[in-house]
Amino acid sequence: GDEVGNPNTDKLVPEGIEGRVPYKGSLTNVITQLVGGIRSSMGYTGCATIEEMRTKPQFLRVTNAGMRESHVHDVQITKEAPNYRRD
Repeated sequence: GDEVGNPNTDKLVPEGIEGRVPYKGSLTNVITQLVGGIRSSMGYTGCATIEEMRTKPQFLRVTNAGMRESHVHDVQITKEAPNYRRD
């Protein structure tokens, strides 16, 4: 990353990317979706607080087949939800 005041800028290693993303609506709507996702995650993991979210959940490895099975399948989606993408 960039170091403040480093005169040897030709030796810096870049981190991350620079780019743009399409407009997704007002910040209020985006934050509402994020908060909804956090609340949903807290329900799935049985956590009552953000602090519990830092310590209680355990991560499990999901296979590609399991990932496909956990998403909508064998149904023709007529209208995509604004917060759902199948990638």
